Amino acid sequence: MAKIEIYTKLTCPYCHRAKALLTDKHLPFQEITIDGNVNMREEMINRSGRATVPQIFIDNEYVGGCDDLYRLDACGGLD
Repeated sequence: MAKIEIYTKLTCPYCHRAKALLTDKHLPFQEITIDGNVNMREEMINRSGRATVPQIFIDNEYVGGCDDLYRLDACGGLD
């Protein structure tokens, strides 16, 4: 099974959508909440080059954000 990591904020609707898709697909993921955690936010930015959430990685490969995850799913990449 692939290792999925998702950087999130609690109030982010895109984070909720991305997590819902992964849950619906029965794909386990590690959620890394960056709310109030400067170190995790910096780690996310260093890994992805972006400061927005969600930021998603599968097997340490950068996927992107919520829309990117849905595009990956649309072409069968999550199956």
